[in-house]
Amino acid sequence: MSGNLCDVPGVLVGHATDTEGLTGCTAVVFEQPAVVGVDVRGSSPGTRETDRLGPIGAVRPTHALLLTGGSAFGLAAAEGVVRFLEERGVGLDVGVARIPLVSAAVLFDLIVGSPAARPDAAMGYEAASSASGKFAEGSVGAGTGASVGKVLGMDRAMKGGIGSASVRLDGGLVVAALAAVNAFGDVRDPRSGEILAGPRLDNGKLGDTLELLPKAAARMRWGENTTLGIVATNARLSKPQVNKVAQMAHDGLARAIYPVHTTVDGDVVFAASVGEVSAVPDVVGSWGAYVMQEAILRAVVVAESVPGIPSLSEYRG
Repeated sequence: MSGNLCDVPGVLVGHATDTEGLTGCTAVVFEQPAVVGVDVRGSSPGTRETDRLGPIGAVRPTHALLLTGGSAFGLAAAEGVVRFLEERGVGLDVGVARIPLVSAAVLFDLIVGSPAARPDAAMGYEAASSASGKFAEGSVGAGTGASVGKVLGMDRAMKGGIGSASVRLDGGLVVAALAAVNAFGDVRDPRSGEILAGPRLDNGKLGDTLELLPKAAARMRWGENTTLGIVATNARLSKPQVNKVAQMAHDGLARAIYPVHTTVDGDVVFAASVGEVSAVPDVVGSWGAYVMQEAILRAVVVAESVPGIPSLSEYRG
């Protein structure tokens, strides 16, 4: 599995990264307005303009998506994306103005780096203005302060990050995913069951969050996690269909993260249709789950360590 979200024509990705405060944001800009849906599974989400994306929402285009650190503070970064698009005349024409429609979701990284460092409008503008067909993965953008495997606390956690993957199918169909992995649970390879990144034990091995959870449940802290994802495709899909794809793509989270969709996660997956290829939503959704799984695995594989939180590559020596 290789490739990334930009393998879908018309999808651009850009980051803004604070390497000192250890936070950042990632903007996904559509060269042409996209039909976007969303599915929120975690119990502690932080979002902006997601209600209109539901299957009964008015059919309006979406011009960009933003994944950001900084918890609820980070939603301010979306204003920078809006400003960038407005300056370029991009937006819904309402007669007196063009309104860029930008939906966003946040993850909690305030306990990594400086709690005073939060993505703001300037960082959102930077991420949108740098969006292109090539982008970095790992500890950048929304994945800068991401961590995983927190059942034993942050002093035993490992580094999460940004990962992406894509697949090209017969008939020209492309399905791709991008994930910002900041999960409470551990990340496992669904093929082998191996824990790639999770709680570090005293014996140097990685613990099984499911086994550790009963005794640790009383120490679980509210809303300090979240995996955010975007599935994009060049298939021509309606609003109900992209919402179904977003729903199915959560299976990718469930295959790679144990446990997932907890009360202390705010898991959100967007799905975007930006093309004209004829495809059955079940095909797009099934492959969407697969590339989402692969994007999550890649996020921990390419992540880089930060002080006190080792990456997979460092932990393996």
